[in-house]
Amino acid sequence: MGKALAILGGLVAMAAGIYLVILVWPQQFIDLVFGCIPPVLFFGGLIALIAGISGIKDAARTKKLEEETKEEVKEEEEKKEE
Repeated sequence: MGKALAILGGLVAMAAGIYLVILVWPQQFIDLVFGCIPPVLFFGGLIALIAGISGIKDAARTKKLEEETKEEVKEEEEKKEE
């Protein structure tokens, strides 16, 4: 019974929201949507910038570790040959 009541309440809330957006406050809703676009673009760009920098750092770190591993393997092979 509780799940059905939750679904029914959700449907009523959705219908009320659509009613208010379309018939009561259409201009305020449009203003809200257009007002959200610049911050979303800014923070999305900031996240992309941070991800790019992190990716570059990870690639450099991986390359460095691979070179160190190759050097260690070479040193071990030279010790075995002696």
